[in-house]
Amino acid sequence: MGALVQVIAADASLAGSAFTDIHGRYSIHTLLPGTYQVKATAALFLPTLRENLRLAPGVRSVVNLTLTTLFDAVQWLPAQRRKADEPSDDWKWTLRSAANRPILRMLEDGPLVMVSTSNNERQRPSLEARVALINGDGGFADGGMHNVFTIDRAQGDGSNVILRADLATPQSTYPTAPSAEMAVGYERQISPALAFRNIVSYQMHPELAGGQQMPGMQALTVQSAEQMQMGDQMVLEVGSEMTAVRMDRMAAAVHPFLKLTVHPTSSLLVGYRFATARDLQGWDDMDAVQPEMPVAVVSNGRMILEQGLHQEVSIAQKTGRGLIQVAWYRDDMTHPAIAGGGFMGMPGGMSVAGVLADPSTNTFRMIGPGYSADGIRISATEPLTPSIWAALEFATGGALSLAESQAVDLQSAVGAMQVRRAQSLTMALRGEILHSGTHLRAAYRWQPDATLTPVDAYHAFSDQPYLSFYLRQPIHLRRILPHGVEALVDVTNLLAEGYRPVLSRDGHTLFFAQSPRTIQGGLSFNF
Repeated sequence: MGALVQVIAADASLAGSAFTDIHGRYSIHTLLPGTYQVKATAALFLPTLRENLRLAPGVRSVVNLTLTTLFDAVQWLPAQRRKADEPSDDWKWTLRSAANRPILRMLEDGPLVMVSTSNNERQRPSLEARVALINGDGGFADGGMHNVFTIDRAQGDGSNVILRADLATPQSTYPTAPSAEMAVGYERQISPALAFRNIVSYQMHPELAGGQQMPGMQALTVQSAEQMQMGDQMVLEVGSEMTAVRMDRMAAAVHPFLKLTVHPTSSLLVGYRFATARDLQGWDDMDAVQPEMPVAVVSNGRMILEQGLHQEVSIAQKTGRGLIQVAWYRDDMTHPAIAGGGFMGMPGGMSVAGVLADPSTNTFRMIGPGYSADGIRISATEPLTPSIWAALEFATGGALSLAESQAVDLQSAVGAMQVRRAQSLTMALRGEILHSGTHLRAAYRWQPDATLTPVDAYHAFSDQPYLSFYLRQPIHLRRILPHGVEALVDVTNLLAEGYRPVLSRDGHTLFFAQSPRTIQGGLSFNF
């Protein structure tokens, strides 16, 4: 609705124009036979042009055009790592009514006519549900057997509601109550230039230990975002994340974000990004409807939450179907989170202050010393096939590091951490194998072993160090399994690289790592 369609004659004069109606239809009459160009423009889209279209006397011309959003031009890989229990691509928010939707298709004969849909656009049911059974090892606050249930409902007014519940039984040597996560998301397109999203989630993990009196952690997160079209060449995204955490103490924090994208030409994009939370930096980060578990520790009688500030300016240039992007950024990490693993004792008996531990998976999180760093990121993406994309990225910046000779006890190691200049190199592959229906995402992200935090911590690959991959495979066994069954595999840091040994107070060997190795797998059923 509201797209401007222009027919341009061979002498560059305007032969006719029309706006599409509520169904996306338009009609342009009284065109003389000849050669024309057809151009379509719309808010939130890049312009599309078809040339050398011949209109014969007494017939209609048939033209297929696809408008591409600004976000499709710059988003060459997912903003966040997909989780094993996350819904498939069809389960993302669906209210993005303009996203990559074919908007122009002409009838076989007669004048140029607009129709509302294309043969490639699938009609989506108003209600979808998904059940998944997943087991894994090594994931912080994510171990044990997970039973995940998701409902996605499209309302009659064009809004969308998603409900998600995850009940898990951690596998450990001591009894613990099941963990539970619940989330509800709502999205509404108020006008062609304004849309908003809200997600409210509650997480309860009795298996976590971080307080001095009793184990267990509860977190309430409220995320909100608005997307506004400002003219034909600018898109603004604003929002915030409010988090409240309770252990034997309580803490709360608000993390706002702002993202501005401008396209001065059809192939050039300029952006600015301001973010204070790693898991919510823009509109698309709310696709998963599954906020990350917050990192909060009790130290010196008060609770501290992970906190930082990221600012970035980027320039992207389309090269055919590919994209080249250069970004300059600065990170001011007030309370950076550090990941690690190893046996730290049973809940309630831990003697290490300032640590949030998950004894069921022998992993932990803690807060490291603050630091500031700036850097440059250069990335390029190119399609290998119509359904598979490859990407290469190089980044410079700063990260906390711990020299190998400094393998001391845990508390002393935190005091010995220092920020150092470092580089990272990432190679990635993402797409779908059309013949088998296999969805895959694989990446190898290298940076020096001595670094404990990622270079460019607010970027998409920051939680995918070294060799990581995700695989979703439909299973087709006629007369045995119903349609809609899929196998899921999600692996992070498969080769367990980048581990730095330290010691606990009782002499056990622990380790720091950008992200300890995790392996998850399971089955899902869509209906």
